[in-house]
Amino acid sequence: MGPLQIVWFKRDLRSCDHQPLLQASRLGPVLPLFVVEPEFWLQADASARHWAFCAEGLEQLRMELARLGQPLVVRAGVVEQVLERAQRRFGVAGLWSHEETGNGWTYARDRRVAAWARAHGIPWHEIPQFGVIRRLASRDGWARRWEARMAEPIAPPPAALTPLPGLDPGPIPPAAQLALAPDPCAGRQRGGRREGLAVLESFLQQRGARYHRELSSPTTAFASCSRLSAHLAWGTLSMREVVQASRQRGAALRALPAAERGEWPRALRGFEERLHWHCHFIQKLESQPDLEFRELHPLTVVDPSDADPERLAAWCEGRTGLPFVDACMRALIATGWINFRMRAMLLSVASHHLELPWRATGLHLARLFLDYEPGIHWSQCQMQAGTTGINTIRIYNPIKQGQDHDPQGVFLRQWLPELAAVPLEHLHEPWCLPPSKARRLGFRLGVDYPEPVVDPVAAARAARERLWGRRQQQNFGALAAAIHSKHGSRRSARKANSGKASAGKANGAGGRRRKSAAAADNSVIQLGLDLNLG
Repeated sequence: MGPLQIVWFKRDLRSCDHQPLLQASRLGPVLPLFVVEPEFWLQADASARHWAFCAEGLEQLRMELARLGQPLVVRAGVVEQVLERAQRRFGVAGLWSHEETGNGWTYARDRRVAAWARAHGIPWHEIPQFGVIRRLASRDGWARRWEARMAEPIAPPPAALTPLPGLDPGPIPPAAQLALAPDPCAGRQRGGRREGLAVLESFLQQRGARYHRELSSPTTAFASCSRLSAHLAWGTLSMREVVQASRQRGAALRALPAAERGEWPRALRGFEERLHWHCHFIQKLESQPDLEFRELHPLTVVDPSDADPERLAAWCEGRTGLPFVDACMRALIATGWINFRMRAMLLSVASHHLELPWRATGLHLARLFLDYEPGIHWSQCQMQAGTTGINTIRIYNPIKQGQDHDPQGVFLRQWLPELAAVPLEHLHEPWCLPPSKARRLGFRLGVDYPEPVVDPVAAARAARERLWGRRQQQNFGALAAAIHSKHGSRRSARKANSGKASAGKANGAGGRRRKSAAAADNSVIQLGLDLNLG
């Protein structure tokens, strides 16, 4: 049969809009390969819920490719060793994959694979999957390049794949075989392209009509947010497919009379803004891989050994005594998803009220988020922890967040049944329930539900002093300006500068200095992410 083209699937579990697969199929027989890497699944950011979603995607991808003539081949082991065996058995004419901006482990693995390919004289063709640009010299013009990539035609699946006779497709192993700890997540989404397409269709045709209004509250976000984030993270859908489907829906709406459009146009505009931010954040990790491990701003470094392990455990398990925080954490544990604003609040409370290190809390959330996308995740962890140096410090008030986004206590009562006896007026602050009334109701603070691990008002005050104190350090501003030059959104900076020009003039030179371009990137927090962070 001659040497094969190997298409190495990673987080791109689809046959449609898969340029490596299409291009490789034009050159000869293709070995479609997924390597289950045991060491990857032992990393601190991996979990059994991730593998369950991935395995479901692999099952459907195998069926898709089988219909084309050659099913997906699954092997377990070290990638270079799997490739070496293929080289010895068949000969390898070329290795094809999408570019991947993953965690530190995958970055190191890809460097090893590149060395293997060079040593064997095998070309490795890596093709961009998102709007992320490898070896980006400057952020200038990045948004235009994103638009150009999203406008490219969607690649069809190959017409056919040549069967490889005698090649065992191999089993898709269970989570226990990968030494993954049991991770019950009864409410999680199912993986696979079929499910992804159904979720996209339901969002664009029904669920998304009030997206812009209902994405912030956990009582409405589960239904009104797109819920596409896990499918984008694992590549059962491509970003290009989602962008173009959204724009086609927008065009169809514009053809309708204004009265029939409802709030759809505004909802879709808000949705597409989040699609831009998806790649904006992944680009940060692509350009600076160590931001997964190190603070972007060197003057924000805090010794992680100072963390209180009891506070960390309470936060991880949803028993801080701060009801809205605990309800959000428990919902996330049970479903693998929570909306962006609640993710931001969980991180903010952990970093500022509880003084927990962003890396430790980030790893816990990475394991829980079914849609864990390293580029978005670690950028957001640092943003909410105040370690980027270029974003306005935001310390979420967990009491006010609950009162604003769950005023009737529906979400709290769903996830905190131990507060069933507490009346609504005290539900968000059960420690304010008078002891005599608590006794009549049969509620025991500290027994039925924990007392707060911190005083939320005092902890927020101390955090503000601590964080703003850091920003008074010598050279803080100069270092922040350099960070913004490398990572900041030019798009948001232009909006901020044009929108605040009159205010800057009114406030004089001092006002202009306070409204630095570096702060413009904070607009992403105000927008909130639906995709991959909520």
